Amino acid sequence: MKKRSLTTWIIIVIALLPAVYLALIWNSLPPVVAVHFGADMQPDRMGDKAELWLVAGVLAVVSIAVYFLLNNLHRIDPKRKGSSSATFSKLAVGVVVFMAALNFIIVASAKGSTVLHNFLFPLLGLLFAFLGNYMNHIKPNYFAGIRLPWTQSSDENWRLTHQLAGKLWFAGGMFIAVVSLFLPVTIMLPVFIGVTAVITLIPIIYSYRLFKQQV
Repeated sequence: MKKRSLTTWIIIVIALLPAVYLALIWNSLPPVVAVHFGADMQPDRMGDKAELWLVAGVLAVVSIAVYFLLNNLHRIDPKRKGSSSATFSKLAVGVVVFMAALNFIIVASAKGSTVLHNFLFPLLGLLFAFLGNYMNHIKPNYFAGIRLPWTQSSDENWRLTHQLAGKLWFAGGMFIAVVSLFLPVTIMLPVFIGVTAVITLIPIIYSYRLFKQQV
């Protein structure tokens, strides 16, 4: 119990670190900063720097909420009732770390740096790879994973679909992370969308074909 409590407090601290960083650089920020970016990663809306507190706060609260949700699925999900999962705990930690990193990137971008250009797509690629690494271990549930009528109605369909999806998401994520280091942002956006579509649609089609073979 003490170990879980310590882990929870560490997670909360990680989620709040971007807000601490924002407080530290607050006086060095200009009164008006970029608060929204277009597809080309160029700022398309400027606003008062106080808006950064809302962004940092929302991301921190959402990440903590997702952490507690994933760690308590066994209490609220009928499919996972009474059966906790180490996989969901690891996914919960990963989500918090990802959102904290994203929060840092957003706050740092307000200073006019190119951190958004340099780190957003590598971060997203690593997130996909992380999710793919654990996707094969996700048991049937109503909250996370590839939740289709066919996967929800068959544990075998769920297992095979997530095995394939895990490999695709890991490979696709690593591909995005690597090529984003070399390609310009204007090219990376369609590449990212294309890879995301492929690793999403193939498991869906595969799952449906499995379903048709079983009926």
